[in-house]
Amino acid sequence: MDRQSIFQDVQNRITELIRSSPAADVERNVKAMLSQTFQRMDLVTREEFDTQVDLTVRLRQRIEALETQIADLTTRSNQS
Repeated sequence: MDRQSIFQDVQNRITELIRSSPAADVERNVKAMLSQTFQRMDLVTREEFDTQVDLTVRLRQRIEALETQIADLTTRSNQS
């Protein structure tokens, strides 16, 4: 669930609670407070996180392949 979905879910729940009370000003203030809080948290979306995980896996594989190549070259160089 991305940050926008979380924020929307929280907003919807708060709206439902406030509908039964005369607290429209409180609703606006809570929405503003939550929006500011989420912005300060510097969250990433699930999609951004998954993209970085995939990139990290590919980089790790590339490093392992390069380490193998270096070991092979070093072995060949020492045999010569």
